[in-house]
Amino acid sequence: MSCYEFIAVERAQHSITRLCRLLGVSRSGYYAWCRREPSRRRRVDQALTAQIRTIHARSRTTYGAPRIHAELRAQGVRCGRKRVARLMRGAGLVGCHRRRRRSLTRRATADMVAPDLVQRRFQVHTPHQLWVADLTYLPTGEGWLYLAVILDAFNRQIVGWAMAHHLRTELVIEALNLALWRRQPPPGVIHHSDRGSHNTPP
Repeated sequence: MSCYEFIAVERAQHSITRLCRLLGVSRSGYYAWCRREPSRRRRVDQALTAQIRTIHARSRTTYGAPRIHAELRAQGVRCGRKRVARLMRGAGLVGCHRRRRRSLTRRATADMVAPDLVQRRFQVHTPHQLWVADLTYLPTGEGWLYLAVILDAFNRQIVGWAMAHHLRTELVIEALNLALWRRQPPPGVIHHSDRGSHNTPP
């Protein structure tokens, strides 16, 4: 985006005189630019930007430059991917970036694994019949924060939780102890989790 284009965009919020002074250009130069016919390349860019906006909106704002470029090529529009990326930046369009999640499950050895009492049957009819445990992680300014959560499968209510900067078995035990202390379930409640080594005894 040129200085004059920036002024044209921001003139609704700031005076032209102030914008020209801040950008080191003259007012007469800006008005001469306004009177000038747009170049052929600029007209093509404007038309291409309109197509990009349409594709981006149709993708529910999920497409980035590579996928929009592929869509344009499928429509017979010849242009470079870098050009699409530049026009998207100029128009303030961004796609969704799906970050690859790190797996928190480190498979335990066979002799450490408890029997699966649930067998994928998560439908229960009373509270405190089945508790389901899981781990996740959150980025913070001081590094990763790990969160252990226990849900009651009956109503998906959180019955226990714990947070720490490590992923050791103590984190899972702390969440379970809190759930037992808060809810005091009847004998026979099933505590179900994945087979990661942090959910098994050392």
